[in-house]
Amino acid sequence: MQGGPLMHVIAAKAVAFKEALSPSFKRYQQQVVANAGALAAGLMERGYKVVSGGTDTHLMLVNLNSRGVTGKDAETALDASGIIVNKNAVPYDEKPPAVASGIRIGSPIVSTRGMKEKDMAKIVALIDRVLQAPQDAKVQSEVRAQAKALCKKFPFIYAYKASR
Repeated sequence: MQGGPLMHVIAAKAVAFKEALSPSFKRYQQQVVANAGALAAGLMERGYKVVSGGTDTHLMLVNLNSRGVTGKDAETALDASGIIVNKNAVPYDEKPPAVASGIRIGSPIVSTRGMKEKDMAKIVALIDRVLQAPQDAKVQSEVRAQAKALCKKFPFIYAYKASR
């Protein structure tokens, strides 16, 4: 959808649509879904409740009610550990949206980096370690170092260098 005939927007959409038709984009999308499935399966193996029992898409919703941690606290602890998720309400959530009982996890960024299903097991282990001790700064620091090391094995392919 577009409000007016902005030629630069039309050109950008044409490039995006052409890319979406390529075999490499199809393989990428398949890997995104496979990685999400591996993340969901790994979390469920560790006793986490994934809403709907898994995923057929690029993301999953994890209900943390049985873990004694809110979505907000999980989001904060994981962020401090170098793992980005979003707090998210779960079905029949009794907590307010600003707190929430779940987290939403997506797989596109790790797939863009080139990670595969076997790498999702490492990510699951890191998430689980943080959520077992969400207030532990030492755990967060150790997991952050492990997450950073994992990301260094799978750098972005473009030449831009962050200023960090």
